[in-house]
Amino acid sequence: MIKGDPRTIRAWTMYDWANSAYSLTITSAIFPIYFAAITTMDGKDQVLATYGMPAASLQSYTLSLGFLIVAAIAPLLSGIADHRGNKKNYLKFFCYLGSASCAGLFFLTYENLWPGLVLFMLACVGFSGSLIFYDAYLPEIAEPKDHDRVSARGYAMGYIGSVLLLLLNLLMVMKPELLGIPDKEGLPARLSFLSVGIWWAGWAQITFRRLPDARSPKKEEVNVLTVGYRELRRVWRQMLGIKRLRRFLTAFFVFNMGVQTVMYLAVTYAKQEIKEADGSPIADSGLIISILVIQLVAALGAMLFVRLSRWFGNIAALIIGLVIWTGICVAAWRISGTGEFFVLAAFVGLVMGGTQAISRSTYAKLLPATEDHASFFSFYDVGFYLATVLGTLAFGLVNQLTGDIRNTIITIGAFFILGGLLLLRVPREQRIAPVGREE
Repeated sequence: MIKGDPRTIRAWTMYDWANSAYSLTITSAIFPIYFAAITTMDGKDQVLATYGMPAASLQSYTLSLGFLIVAAIAPLLSGIADHRGNKKNYLKFFCYLGSASCAGLFFLTYENLWPGLVLFMLACVGFSGSLIFYDAYLPEIAEPKDHDRVSARGYAMGYIGSVLLLLLNLLMVMKPELLGIPDKEGLPARLSFLSVGIWWAGWAQITFRRLPDARSPKKEEVNVLTVGYRELRRVWRQMLGIKRLRRFLTAFFVFNMGVQTVMYLAVTYAKQEIKEADGSPIADSGLIISILVIQLVAALGAMLFVRLSRWFGNIAALIIGLVIWTGICVAAWRISGTGEFFVLAAFVGLVMGGTQAISRSTYAKLLPATEDHASFFSFYDVGFYLATVLGTLAFGLVNQLTGDIRNTIITIGAFFILGGLLLLRVPREQRIAPVGREE
């Protein structure tokens, strides 16, 4: 495979186009609204009444469990994939697991709440597990100088593609009669879950056709069930000797707790805390519009942060992003109206795409020379998912223990502040320099 091949890069970015429908429809937009609807009766939280915890916390804990499973099995699977040279097979497996689970959410009602939550968790596992092997292709298909651009392009494709499907889902949910869909028993929302499964698996075929097939397996005899964990330990030891990598990953682990928590639970928060002018909770249509704003601005934000990384360097660009994230938390604590919330959503989109894209490409640039990209990205993704576990778990616990979901903002803001301070510790002489000059 030749690095920089435009057709391969386009095919790689199409997986972002495919799987981001899960991120938008399932985790961010329609599922949280539907879940809140089926767990509420006569204005009362049925999950709280039955199981002693808020429905928002149960949703958060389910996500935490899904990410914890992925973090636990990632080293095992990446070790096998590196040894056998067949990471595309694992990419396919997790893709189909996630898409089938999304489609299965069509059957979710309050009466079968627990099977539905299992599918919700498996969709998370499929999405997150596939990204381990998808991300590992980045240093194989693009030259280091192009990592920022290609990574941001993938995120931008994801934001655009997921918005197109959400527009269809929005039409189904808000105007089901136009499509001849009966508006009963949550059918429009449940059909949107089915559409995500079809969209995800369908568009992924472009990626699967173009990415390289398995390379020759390594000749040495190893126990494939333990080699991944040994590789994780080897990568850890190697990183201990690379100060910039070690300090970058420490900072990334902390601020990613905040980023992922906002991504997965912002709608859950807004459903409880943002009010219309008459004092009623924000309308579902308003929530979905805010998600559309976030996605559309995020595509521009991803490309903007590529420019910032060229002008100031990757670490400086990330610090700028975290300063904005902190300001968003301060504003979120103070606002309660829908107009302010829409403005805040635009700022979230601006930094959400940029910080994620630059984080992924920064890690790819900092890697030592190696052929075992799956093992190194497994290490990155284990940290990524453990951070998401802790972030979503903190959200659920703070909400449950304090009884006020607004207090979760304090925790999230602390993640961004500490992450930014840790980024300042990355040795300046070893940071990735802006294009055209040395640091």
